[in-house]
Amino acid sequence: MFLLQNLQLEYEPFPIGIASPVFEDSLYRELLNTYPPVEIFRHVPQYGEKYSLSEKNNRPVYEQYVSRYPAWREFRRYVKSRDFVFSIIDALRQRGIDLRLTRKNQSLGRRWLKLLGNVAQGRMPVTDPPIYSRFEFSMLPANGGIVTPHTDAPRKFITLVVAMVGEDEWKDEYGGGTEMLKPRDIAKSYNYYNRSLPYDECETLKAFPFKPNQAVFFVKTFNSLHGVRELRGPAGTWRRTLTINIERGY
Repeated sequence: MFLLQNLQLEYEPFPIGIASPVFEDSLYRELLNTYPPVEIFRHVPQYGEKYSLSEKNNRPVYEQYVSRYPAWREFRRYVKSRDFVFSIIDALRQRGIDLRLTRKNQSLGRRWLKLLGNVAQGRMPVTDPPIYSRFEFSMLPANGGIVTPHTDAPRKFITLVVAMVGEDEWKDEYGGGTEMLKPRDIAKSYNYYNRSLPYDECETLKAFPFKPNQAVFFVKTFNSLHGVRELRGPAGTWRRTLTINIERGY
């Protein structure tokens, strides 16, 4: 379902890049035409002016909405599958980002063997944490929406942000690009636990413009600082995305 052959990465100071297009045109149009209305989203101000509909935010409405549309049901099934997770991990490995995760070492049998081996050797009964994936519908208002610079929670290790707008719907002058950042104060560079910073304390290294049917990929690190600067568009227009997270369980 995801088209990854055009994925191109930057490597410094952390892995980030884009894939475009990320969906076949017909599927993209179907998902775009059935994207949820803003009225059922939840305001999430933690990292700026953001609205979310997901497993974590307004879950009953999210589940009901996804179940209503065949394309979204299939998309959720795909995102939750091991095939999706390892297609992303494998695409990153092919481009030099080896996260030391394979289908074999994530199998249930392999994880139980590791746990039992630790017990047999008198060690703590631990094993590799499971991997999960999920997605959220996410929106920013074009007149003032913002995502403040942050590095993401430690349990996230891969994020994809897919732009969900029509060809003529979003103008470059509105802004909306995902910015790769670094702190101006080097003492704030180590930020594994997701401390947010204001924009005036950050330097923009590169901005990835907000374009239809494009996904921004990045890998969580101690310095994976990113954000979306305050938007400058008209009221009633929305920066719509799908945010897909691949996470380690506990």
